[in-house]
Amino acid sequence: MKILFLDQSGNLGGAELCLADIAKLYSGDCLVALFSDGAFRKLLEHHCISVQVLTETSIPIRKDSTLIQGVSSIRSLIPLVTKVANLARGYDLIYANTQKALVIGALASLYSNRPLVYHLHDILSTDHFSYTNRRIAVTLANWFARLVIANSKATQAAFVAAGGRRDIVHIVYNGFDLKHYSRFSSPDILLDINQIKQNLNWNDRFIVGHFSRL
Repeated sequence: MKILFLDQSGNLGGAELCLADIAKLYSGDCLVALFSDGAFRKLLEHHCISVQVLTETSIPIRKDSTLIQGVSSIRSLIPLVTKVANLARGYDLIYANTQKALVIGALASLYSNRPLVYHLHDILSTDHFSYTNRRIAVTLANWFARLVIANSKATQAAFVAAGGRRDIVHIVYNGFDLKHYSRFSSPDILLDINQIKQNLNWNDRFIVGHFSRL
């Protein structure tokens, strides 16, 4: 299967790292189309994944956009939608990895007659998105997506609570490669960890490290 992946960001975030892992499995039969340039493109190229930056113009839709702002931005999206639709005709599937990618991907799916999959990484709540943006995301997903992938039960529940169709949303947890973690069982690594715990006077404590982009 040939897949056209869409992502709005050129930066590296959780959604982009997840997409990179998925695209590796289809590296010979996919294209990752980005709406901005940055470190994400370099990571994809490092893994020999075909990538193309489609526009350098920022998409004027934000998480707190109002209805008027959303409608007024549609005209500026037409050239990008046309470009994605033309690209999509060479692929079997459009895979939207972010909310802005969903907006472009849904319209491109309509014009190219290609099925759309939406990978939902965000909790669609009023804490993070305006009412307008939640309605846009849910409406486009309900109308155009054959499948919505939710990365957690909470993400799935928020999508349904916002009006999303329960029959099209399924949970697929983010995977990880075990070999990246097996090295922590080596004697050298354990020695380093024990030394760090001793330096911090944490020898009698159970320690969990959580690393993320803040």
